[in-house]
Amino acid sequence: MATVTSNRDDICSLLPEIIDRISALRDGGLARLRSLRREYSRRLCDADSRSVLHLASELRRSRVIHRFFSDELIANHKGAMGRLTCRDLDRIGAGMESWDQVDCFATILAGPAWRAGRIADADVAKWARSSDRWWRRVALVCTTRLNVRGTTGDAQRTVAVCELLLGDHDDMIVKAMSWALRTLAKRDPKRAAAFIEQHRGQLHPRVVREVGNKLRTGLKNPRSR
Repeated sequence: MATVTSNRDDICSLLPEIIDRISALRDGGLARLRSLRREYSRRLCDADSRSVLHLASELRRSRVIHRFFSDELIANHKGAMGRLTCRDLDRIGAGMESWDQVDCFATILAGPAWRAGRIADADVAKWARSSDRWWRRVALVCTTRLNVRGTTGDAQRTVAVCELLLGDHDDMIVKAMSWALRTLAKRDPKRAAAFIEQHRGQLHPRVVREVGNKLRTGLKNPRSR
């Protein structure tokens, strides 16, 4: 199919088409949905970045598909991803109400934007101090993108966010704290171990146990013999 021009009306006219095709694939599985997303990414490669952001926003609002589809449309459009601001991300993430929505947003958009310097440490700290549990989880999950394979890791920024949420024992935060520190343990095990030792009394026991397991065995929950 032909690529879409930069005209915003042309781009937004794709919305009903995408919704219809997603609806037809409702039981088609993740692989077929990803294939469909890649098709639209190719068609939108020359589109104006702001129009792509608007299309993604309208697609999220339709609630016809999990937000990973619209998040990936943005992430795979060089212009849209390259001009993301904290204000954009606040808008894109508004209304998140489950861990899977948060984790898609943080790993596909917010975390990579932070790693690339498109948003500041202060922006992530603001999310960590939010009264909304889902935004606090975003801040922790964002740190996992600093320590993925292919990077040298960023212990300093990771532990700075973790320190802001030490005493937060909300289950969604505890699980994200464990994930953040286990991911750090792959890049900088000494710093992860030191953090656990220093803050053992404030961290939830689950975090201490799972990160300790990861450091000792490479697994979060190794099977007992």
